Amino acid sequence: MNEELKNRFSISTDKGKLNLETIHNFLNNSYWAENIPLSVVEKCINNSFCFGVYEGDKQVGFGRLITDYATFAYFSDVFILEEYRGLGLAKWLVETMLQHPELQGLRRWLLATKDAQELYRQFGFQEVKSSDSFAFMEIFRGDVYQR
Repeated sequence: MNEELKNRFSISTDKGKLNLETIHNFLNNSYWAENIPLSVVEKCINNSFCFGVYEGDKQVGFGRLITDYATFAYFSDVFILEEYRGLGLAKWLVETMLQHPELQGLRRWLLATKDAQELYRQFGFQEVKSSDSFAFMEIFRGDVYQR
């Protein structure tokens, strides 16, 4: 999948379409990556499987996976710009990431969030016991190799 369309929006894995300024501006002001240098954002994008959400040519959302494409994927930097929230875009983005053909058969999906547990629970993520302020959640498919 390179691009998926829904109404006036699209999701693409084409890194050439990503708007680095939009991504950096959002992350730089987020609770999880406040003050992140642009060079770090660039390196993260270069070394991750990225998904951009677009309205026409305008990037309105982003998500990236840190993955080996065989056993594990970690959700990171998933966001929808504030003015586009409430349209189901975050749910569509997470669903698209989880269903990407190159990622089927993974044994474990992991993420950390302070405020989006309900979004991820809809897809089977469960909280993992943790002693810090983040809720670690995962999908564990222990029987994936027996299927």
